[in-house]
Amino acid sequence: MDGWETRRKRVPGHDWCIIQLGAPGVVSGVDVDTSFFTGNYALRVSLQWSCLQDGAIEPRRPPSNGTAPSKDEMTRIESLHSEDWPELLSMHPLRPGYKTTCHNFFPVDCRQRVTHIRLNVYPDGGIARLRVYGQVARDWSKIPSNQLVDLAAMANGGLCVGFSNAHFGHGRNLIRPGRAENMGDGWETARRPDRPARLTADDKGVLQVPGSEWAEFKLGRIGRIVKIEIDTYHFRGNFPDSCYIEACLSSDPSNLRGSAPWWTLLPVQKLSAHRRHFYTVEAGKNGRDVSHVRVTMAPDGGISRMRLWGYVTGVPPQSKI
Repeated sequence: MDGWETRRKRVPGHDWCIIQLGAPGVVSGVDVDTSFFTGNYALRVSLQWSCLQDGAIEPRRPPSNGTAPSKDEMTRIESLHSEDWPELLSMHPLRPGYKTTCHNFFPVDCRQRVTHIRLNVYPDGGIARLRVYGQVARDWSKIPSNQLVDLAAMANGGLCVGFSNAHFGHGRNLIRPGRAENMGDGWETARRPDRPARLTADDKGVLQVPGSEWAEFKLGRIGRIVKIEIDTYHFRGNFPDSCYIEACLSSDPSNLRGSAPWWTLLPVQKLSAHRRHFYTVEAGKNGRDVSHVRVTMAPDGGISRMRLWGYVTGVPPQSKI
């Protein structure tokens, strides 16, 4: 089975494991997926949480099927007293791993920063996947004010808060870690139905088209953006002709499409296929605080990644989560 399955319990107690989140964050919900575990799924589940320092669980137990932890490994992990961690999700029943019943969604109301989760199964059984949903909450106190960071990165708390079209790939993919694995790992829109029969360009080679597509992002922290990267990796015959980026400083995320004071951070730029494009923000524009950005492509197509490098200047902007 492609999941975590414990042996049939023949001693008192129940089974559990400790999972370090991919990034510290504020949890808003979980999906306990029992796919394919039909006669051996865990009957009940609960979750606990903690916020630990880096390296609190070292060395990590190596993966090894069919074995129990050694005495030394249990001694180290028991020193965390994870059984006393605060409750994230009380004990809930699970459903078997058939296609129509495998996803067990639970909302979570926890406003604290979480780094590790203890997953309890009662008394034993299998779980295919655990999805923990929320917003990344980086410890910005450890970041010097003169350190250049990607303010939009998902790992730094960036969030896609709106888009016009995501037919082939979601806008949030733009701020995922690393370079895209394929086109599906980027943001790609449908072809616009209003594209003209014949295309024309201005004197700079930029196509003159009636429509465009956009995606909006909340930065992980208010800051001043000085460098930009637009990556069209994998998009060879379907990259946008051009793009531009707007920015604003707003305390009302619900009004981004209304009267929010947007200004041009990056003017219209001609794009190329399957390559990284680097830009320096013009003097005068890189000195303004930014909480949200909007990237607009014309007429349509795909972008794999967007990086907005800058310096932290303020507290996190408000979020929809």
